[in-house]
Amino acid sequence: MSVPFSVLDLSPVVSGSTSGQALRNTLDLARHTEGLGFHRYWLAEHHAMPGIASSATAVLIGQVAAATERLRVGSGGIMLPNHAPMVVAEQFGTLEALFPGRIDLGLGRAPGTDQATALALRRSPEALSVDDFPEQVHELRAYFGEQSKVTPAAGNEPPVWLLGSSGYSARLAGLLGLPFAFAHHFSAENTLPALRVYRESFRPGALQEPYALIGVSVTAADTDERAQELARPQALSFLRLRQGRPGPLPTPEEAAAHPYSPLEREFIQSRADSQVVGGPETVRRRMDTLLADTRADEVMVTTMVYDHADRLRSYDILAELYDLAETPAAATA
Repeated sequence: MSVPFSVLDLSPVVSGSTSGQALRNTLDLARHTEGLGFHRYWLAEHHAMPGIASSATAVLIGQVAAATERLRVGSGGIMLPNHAPMVVAEQFGTLEALFPGRIDLGLGRAPGTDQATALALRRSPEALSVDDFPEQVHELRAYFGEQSKVTPAAGNEPPVWLLGSSGYSARLAGLLGLPFAFAHHFSAENTLPALRVYRESFRPGALQEPYALIGVSVTAADTDERAQELARPQALSFLRLRQGRPGPLPTPEEAAAHPYSPLEREFIQSRADSQVVGGPETVRRRMDTLLADTRADEVMVTTMVYDHADRLRSYDILAELYDLAETPAAATA
């Protein structure tokens, strides 16, 4: 299956380390995956989370683009209700002007944080609603028009994507004729319904045909047992996030020693069912099944493991399994 593979990075801050090291690891991973043949490298906007260092997403996109040569670099995504659309247009117009043809602007409507932090970002209780998201998207795109007075946005529009974990953004992306990225890695039960909505509602716009990307959590290692061990810290981290106790990515030892309750084990197992974790044969089998089921045009892989060398190795294995250096470029490149 010759679909492009890409990278979603949250710049994970691991226990005992620093945000600075997490950001340096991001630059290293970007250079590494570019050499392997990955197509895009997207950074995610989250706020007030001790384990995620990619909060200043536009700044980090510029750093990654400057550190690489061919990768498409973008946002997965910018949470548009957190920002004035004109500011986003200025930021991404600047990036597109500096790195023409290499920038993607992925947009989401969730806050990417808790309500108190969202209020601090938006500065008004009235701005906490996402009901005007379609109007915000329209306003943002208008600033990129050739007749716009917003410099350097005018004439420097990067490809705009809509991101989602339900049918709302899927339908909007289809109606606007935009590419769509679905967060399978944390909303697997909605993947097939949302992709169906996107394809059925698609009308030609920026694209003439629908283009669907899925985000997938992958932990690949040399054996199934080793991959399961590497995946445990991410599972504990996500559990703590859902319990309102976000923190740095724990060590494998901390994850192994955690006294999981039966309910916690059930939660972790339900999430593990949608992840791709294993040695090469297992990863290939599960990924092929997912591609066949979703008919995705592109896969964006996120890998959250404690040791940076293990993260690099996971992407190495994927590149070897799918001959990524030989994969054709994506349709929206």
